[in-house]
Amino acid sequence: MEIVIGTKKWSTWSLRPWLALKKTGAPFDETLIALRQEQGLTEAQIRPHSPSGLVPALRDGELVVWDSLAICEYLAERFPHAGLWPADAATRAVARSAAAEMHSGFPSLRGECPMDLTMTPRVAELSEATHKDLRRLAALWSDLLGRFGGPYLAGEEWGIVDAFFTPVATRIRTYGIRMSDYGDVGPAGAYAERLLERPEFLAWEADAR
Repeated sequence: MEIVIGTKKWSTWSLRPWLALKKTGAPFDETLIALRQEQGLTEAQIRPHSPSGLVPALRDGELVVWDSLAICEYLAERFPHAGLWPADAATRAVARSAAAEMHSGFPSLRGECPMDLTMTPRVAELSEATHKDLRRLAALWSDLLGRFGGPYLAGEEWGIVDAFFTPVATRIRTYGIRMSDYGDVGPAGAYAERLLERPEFLAWEADAR
């Protein structure tokens, strides 16, 4: 199995399925392609691996799966023992909803606060649209942590939904965001810190630096 990813300090979409793949315990090869190269060189290097011309992509034998959420769904089916989604159907549906919301939402937060694991932390001036995204984020995290008991969004087990919010936790740290400013009374901020303490993320971050 091979996963094709982009520059580790920047590529949030690569980080998500990479974390899920690590959780499976399956051996895999990693192909790293530098992002933001000039004159279309990045896409030219990605295209042989991914039909979309974007990272990430996963190769399993003759099968190629692209898009971070599709890769994570494939891994959940391929390695059911890994517990990437909750066993309970209702909990699983909520976890999928939250992951999908991250996949398609929070545009202002993603645009104003891009992930950069080598950036010196600083306090950023944020737009009202980003404040709105952060209020929604605090409410979502607090709701799920309270509903399912933590320490992760769907309960005791780390899973795909947590992989999808790990890059957000890096943004909170990098841009000096205090979740308490957005209605959090403790659980959301602690959850963000917890994601960044996981050994899989620490391994990715060490490579990025």
